[in-house]
Amino acid sequence: MTDLNPQIREMSDESMVRNLAAQAEVIWPQELPLFDRYGIGGAARILDAGCGTGEASWRLAERFGEASVLGVDILDHHLERARRLHARFAPRLTFEHRSIFELGLPAASFDLVVCRHVLQSVPHGDRVLAEFRRVTRPDGWLHLIVEDYDMIHFQRGTPDPREFWHEAAARYTDVGGSNLFIGRECAPLLQSQGFSDVRVDYLVIDTLRVPRETFARIFEAWRDGYAEPISRLTRFSVPEARAHFDAMVAGIRDPAGYAVWLLPVVSARVPA
Repeated sequence: MTDLNPQIREMSDESMVRNLAAQAEVIWPQELPLFDRYGIGGAARILDAGCGTGEASWRLAERFGEASVLGVDILDHHLERARRLHARFAPRLTFEHRSIFELGLPAASFDLVVCRHVLQSVPHGDRVLAEFRRVTRPDGWLHLIVEDYDMIHFQRGTPDPREFWHEAAARYTDVGGSNLFIGRECAPLLQSQGFSDVRVDYLVIDTLRVPRETFARIFEAWRDGYAEPISRLTRFSVPEARAHFDAMVAGIRDPAGYAVWLLPVVSARVPA
């Protein structure tokens, strides 16, 4: 399993719990209106693939008040936390240990498949998308948040955030086994697999639209979970990696500073 999940240690770290919570807090308000386009209603079936601690799963259960939502992940302690924290939505909301590469679920069984903040952390994105297509019913939808680390921008400074993100993301992709640029590659992959109505929207997570403190917590969590693996895969030492993140956090918290994270949301439909 680890060869398909090269970031499993980082995903398992406590910092990821903080990260997922902060990300959902700033992203969901912009993401929520996008679900209106799918025409999902009534007793629909929704899959949250790679659900982590269930931050999106419970929000989906709340948004679609009659739907059944299944969250799947390979990290049991995340699933246990999700079950404990979101028990109020049971039995409509359930969580199971399953891999996004081989879900082991019946074909054409979901009206909507959601996958957020996952595809950039694994290899073989095409295999994952093919598995999502298999379990989505004809005329059903995919909704994907696919990160691209060339789309994080800060004001220039010392140390230079541009240098860090361009180099670290490229090295992670080239030698780390995951694809930190899949945000720009996902739409062509979906088109090549015969999906229709492929669309890319961008959420603008910046210091004008979201609370600075919550935005800063995302980068603090990345610092705590990724400084060490960055030092193994790039020329940046742990202190250098932490210094870059610290400078970014300071820039976000600075009332005169500006930072922006452009986040692709890719949607597509399985043809009827």
